[in-house]
Amino acid sequence: MKSVKHWINGALTDGGGRTAEIFNPATGEVGGHVALASAAEVDAAVAAAAAAFPGWRDASLVKRAQVLFRFRELMDAHRDELAALISAEHGKVHADALGEVARGLEVVEFACGIPHLLKGGFSEGVSSRVDSYSMRQPLGVVAGITPFNFPAMVPMWMFPVAIAC
Repeated sequence: MKSVKHWINGALTDGGGRTAEIFNPATGEVGGHVALASAAEVDAAVAAAAAAFPGWRDASLVKRAQVLFRFRELMDAHRDELAALISAEHGKVHADALGEVARGLEVVEFACGIPHLLKGGFSEGVSSRVDSYSMRQPLGVVAGITPFNFPAMVPMWMFPVAIAC
C-alpha cells in the first residue's frame, strides 16, 4: 500500500504519526495513506523555505528559468503518470486529467519566460518633475491552499511563477 509523506528540507518525513486514508473514488477502496503534518512540521517546512530563500533570491533569472525548464521537461515526460495519479486519487477520467496536466504545463512554460517577465520599468515625466520606476524583487516564502477538484492545474497557476519570482 502506498504511503505519501512530506518532503521537507531535502528529506522525507512521516508526519506527526497521524495519517489519512487515500481512497480510489471509482471503487471506494483504500489505496494508501497520506501523512498529516503537525504544527511543528509546518513550521519546519516554512523554516526550510526561509533558509533556502536567500540563495534562490540571489540566483540569476537565467538560472531560475533553467530550473523551471527542467521541471517542465520532467512534467512532460511523466504526464501520463501524473494523469494516472489524478485519476486514481480524484476520480477524473484519464483524458480530463491529461488536460489538467497540459494546462499546468502551459503555466510552467509561461514561467520559463521569467527573465522577461521580471523586467522593471521606467516612466519619465508621469507628473511635474516626477519619474516612476518599478522594480520586481523576491519577497519571501509563500504558501497556497488549493481546491481538491483541480489538484494539479490550480497549484500550477500559482507555484511556478511564485517560485520563479
